[in-house]
Amino acid sequence: MKKKLEVMGLKKAFTARGVGQVVTVTFGLIVLCGVFGVINPQFFSGKNVGNLLRQIAPILLIGIGQAYVLITGNIDLSLGSVVGMSCMFAATMMTHGINSWASVGLTLLACLLIGLLNGLLVSQCKLPPFIATLGTMSIARGLAQIVNGNYNTDSIGSNAQPFRDFFYYGKIFNIYNAIWIALLIWIIFNFVLGKTATGRHIYAVGSNIEAAKLSGISVLKTTTFAYIVSALCAGIVGLMTCATSGMGSMDAGTSYEMYAVAAAVIGGISTLGGQGLLVGTIVGSSIWSVLQNGLQFAGAPVAIRNIVIGLIVIVSVLLDVIVRSGKIGKKKSVN
Repeated sequence: MKKKLEVMGLKKAFTARGVGQVVTVTFGLIVLCGVFGVINPQFFSGKNVGNLLRQIAPILLIGIGQAYVLITGNIDLSLGSVVGMSCMFAATMMTHGINSWASVGLTLLACLLIGLLNGLLVSQCKLPPFIATLGTMSIARGLAQIVNGNYNTDSIGSNAQPFRDFFYYGKIFNIYNAIWIALLIWIIFNFVLGKTATGRHIYAVGSNIEAAKLSGISVLKTTTFAYIVSALCAGIVGLMTCATSGMGSMDAGTSYEMYAVAAAVIGGISTLGGQGLLVGTIVGSSIWSVLQNGLQFAGAPVAIRNIVIGLIVIVSVLLDVIVRSGKIGKKKSVN
């Protein structure tokens, strides 16, 4: 009996909130790494592993933001444009003599306002999330373009070197700061999602919004919080992008909304809301980056890489829809 209970407990834990998919994609990640290591042994070189981890960091961050929104049953298409806005805002202020850390604070504040606007449009004004964030996507990109007169900025200069070191080039224990920042953000928001009332509310809203309302949960506050988290993560990625290039680019963050969905969905976050674990975003962003990096080592053209990523996203969402609709594992009724 005890053994049976233990087996049932393991089965319940394995199926809860997407744990099974996290385990499955982790196995897939290991297989991918093995395949690319066989194709080109340089894939496991110290230099490439370091660069790969640094490449994972921004994808993990935007994956965290998109995961929060997806779990509420919504989507954020403005992520990529907020990355570009953040990059341009910070770089423009720095090139105009504003202190780099003051620029960081003002930039993140602007990003949070976009997140607040998204949350209010979706939860208060009842706009479909696709339409609301499509509109703010255009607004944020327009702000990125207009802030410096429709031009990319000049170099942010040597005075901004501490900023560049903090967000990209610096190392702690021989690991790039960008990786530490992404891990710290993940730890904070994983704790919020898994161990606080706010996290339980996010799952509840995504699972059944009407039941959540009847339980006294504020859909407005919960949805808005998720969008603010998304905008904050995108803003930090924009700062990383600025630190990497040392200038502001109006095109920064292009297609990042798709990368964010890929990182979240591949990692087991349901597009139908209410299901998924934030640990899955680590695996999802790693698979995305490993595929990009490994296919590059294998000599695959950019077009092929994009096609592969697109197919994986479609298959991941399709499997999620099939599983959630009950078409897998459902016994046929006997007449």
